Amino acid sequence: MSKSAQKIHSSTQKFTEIADIIDNTVIYINGNASLLIEVTASNFALLSKAEQDAKIYSYASLLNSLTFPIQILIRNRRVDITSYLKSLEAQENQTKNPLLAQHIKLYRNFVHEMIKVNVVLNKTFYVVLSYNSLEGGIGGAKQALGKGGKVNPDFAASAQKSLLAKAESVHGQLKKLSLAAKTLEKEELVQLFYDIYNNNTIDPSQVDADIKATIVKQQ
Repeated sequence: MSKSAQKIHSSTQKFTEIADIIDNTVIYINGNASLLIEVTASNFALLSKAEQDAKIYSYASLLNSLTFPIQILIRNRRVDITSYLKSLEAQENQTKNPLLAQHIKLYRNFVHEMIKVNVVLNKTFYVVLSYNSLEGGIGGAKQALGKGGKVNPDFAASAQKSLLAKAESVHGQLKKLSLAAKTLEKEELVQLFYDIYNNNTIDPSQVDADIKATIVKQQ
């Protein structure tokens, strides 16, 4: 590999700003850390007035209970339903019931026309919790990275302890909203970042669970 190619690879990897992922904690090269909670959405418009009010009050309670900053991230992904349309066509051709085949055809045509007008999106919601070593005071501040760019075990332990305590509080409030939530673990985090940085062009199943694998694929 040429020196110029090596430089490009190095700068591309640095762009991710991720030093390592330990269990459910993301360690960044700038000395910060974070934890991600994936939250299952609910259709607010389909709820009754009383249920909507309960959701609003519970959300207000969540915000008022916070003693630390959070980030709410909404990720929109365009859904490719080509394979779904092909499966409908296959069922239409395989069924021996003419009436059922006709209904499948009508439904397939309806879906095909609908996606011409509307973009099908899949929304995923995340609550991002952050940590900085200065949270323990200047005297307790620890360097995130040691010699050779390796994560300082003391920093990682402090970050995990603080973030898990924050996550426990947020999970409790999310239960009051009747929302299912889970803290993303290492493999899920690696797949998420890999997918984001490669703009959905790579099959997440190809991702190795080891964060040391290339996060951004060179084109």
